[in-house]
Amino acid sequence: MGSLLNDKPSISQALLNGVRSAAVPLTGAASDLDALVEGIGEARFVLLGEATHGTHDFYAMRAALTRRLIAEHGFTAVAVEADWPDALRVNAFVQAEGDDPEVEGALGDFQRFPRWMWRNQEVAELVRWMRAHNASQPSERRAGFYGLDLYSLHTSMRAVVDYLEKVDPEAAERARQRYACFDHFGEDPQHYGHATAYGHASPCEEEAVAQLLELQQRSPHGAWDEDARFFAEQNARLARNAEAYYRTMFAGRHDSWNLRDTHMADAVDALAQHLSRKTGQPARMVVWAHNSHLGDARATQLGEQGELNLGQLLRQRHGKATYNVGFSTYTGTVIAAKQWDGPGLRRRIRPALPGSYEHLFHEVDIARFLLRMEDLGEAALGLRERRLERAIGVVYAPRTERWSHYFLADLPAQFDAVVHCDETWALQPLDADAGHEEEDAPDTYPFGL
Repeated sequence: MGSLLNDKPSISQALLNGVRSAAVPLTGAASDLDALVEGIGEARFVLLGEATHGTHDFYAMRAALTRRLIAEHGFTAVAVEADWPDALRVNAFVQAEGDDPEVEGALGDFQRFPRWMWRNQEVAELVRWMRAHNASQPSERRAGFYGLDLYSLHTSMRAVVDYLEKVDPEAAERARQRYACFDHFGEDPQHYGHATAYGHASPCEEEAVAQLLELQQRSPHGAWDEDARFFAEQNARLARNAEAYYRTMFAGRHDSWNLRDTHMADAVDALAQHLSRKTGQPARMVVWAHNSHLGDARATQLGEQGELNLGQLLRQRHGKATYNVGFSTYTGTVIAAKQWDGPGLRRRIRPALPGSYEHLFHEVDIARFLLRMEDLGEAALGLRERRLERAIGVVYAPRTERWSHYFLADLPAQFDAVVHCDETWALQPLDADAGHEEEDAPDTYPFGL
């Protein structure tokens, strides 16, 4: 990988010329995404990343591509780095079901930090479009909105009990008794993780596993129950994996990270199988998550240190049926907090470090461009020299940026294509307590993805 002190490889004129000749300028025209859609081809799993969790340009471009894939190429799922039960309320809205007449209400279950990540104008516009599109489609062609993450331990357990109350009250009582194991730890699952990881209490692993197994053995009560039973099973699987996640988060970063990304990969596969069964043909899905989750971890310093991720797992499981798009920026503004659980502020992104991929793309001197790795030719060799790559999560710490937000990577091995926006702008949160201009105050560490 190379020394962390020697992380500024040179940028030759030949490399710049090679990247510039392969780059497809993005001008705002309707045809901008044609080359990307062509590169995607028949892929079933299109992974759309982001270099931050608070950039308007990333959300807007992912939404534009997602609309095309749904409307023109038969994609029927948008699966995002969000909790399963929270996203199901949005799914009900886009299917014209549920009790929410407006999109702001449908996004109302996204209350866990960082709310701005999904409660923003850019997501609201996509969700409105999905509802309008679905209204003109037969049921098998309607697109759904789903979550992949595993933080919602208590919400998912309640959802399992609520489902069973409707179809089997005795099974609901068994579920309630099993999940009661978690009750005396309170609503914060980190308290459970801390107590069990350090031997202060016995884990609830057996109860969570038993409940998942019982639910998996149930058959749907007819076609009307097929989705509801699957949704409940996913909540039970989430509860089982969240129980393990909160225990392992005190054992080390890699263990909990790997468990979380494996859960997300399994959720993608379970959802694809469910949708394929319903329609009788292989489902096609768009996945939204941070670059750090979707860019193949094997091509990064983090992978060499023991991390795997969602993008790696889907490539390993599905090969060329997966198409992986990363997004990058050189500078601009972003919504990010100064510390975990802090307010989302509109903050200035420092210009990328010399020698990084972002700095290299800045030197290409095209404001916005698409780079498909298959188009690089000889330039691919120069671009594959390991360079720094920036990852800004929900917390941004510019004063420790090199150590907080950069890692070494081999970009052409990490992604199938990259979209670079040299200067970007912060997204627009729906909530009044997010999006204010940053005040001059100390930055903090660590960062969250």
